[in-house]
Amino acid sequence: MRLRDRHAITKPEIMIIPMIDIMFFLLVFFMMSTLSMVNVKTVDVDMPQAQSAETKLAVTYVVTMRRDGQLFLEDKPIEETALIEQAAAEAAQNSRFSVVVRADQGLDYGMVIALLDRFKSRGILHIGLAAQGK
Repeated sequence: MRLRDRHAITKPEIMIIPMIDIMFFLLVFFMMSTLSMVNVKTVDVDMPQAQSAETKLAVTYVVTMRRDGQLFLEDKPIEETALIEQAAAEAAQNSRFSVVVRADQGLDYGMVIALLDRFKSRGILHIGLAAQGK
């Protein structure tokens, strides 16, 4: 049986290139998974498209109106009176309170205006309408 020579042992080397590859892979993985979680709490509706639609991140309430007139607060169904009361209570506590209405493009225009009017009558003035960017 032949044994290795004790003096011929080389020093261990740290291979940094595979470690950099793994770090970039993890960075991309976490970036992609974070981006996919952005719109999780909304109901899918067919929103109208707008050329100059902007993304606003500081929104307190996201209200969705489906084609049949059903209302959702983020992803939970809610009655209109309960929605208006909750929004008014929140607006009384938070001076920067804002509401974004995501309405289906097949919805009657009068229903959207009626909801906006009810928000305004309760003192909620920061209201936005959502649109799909082109």
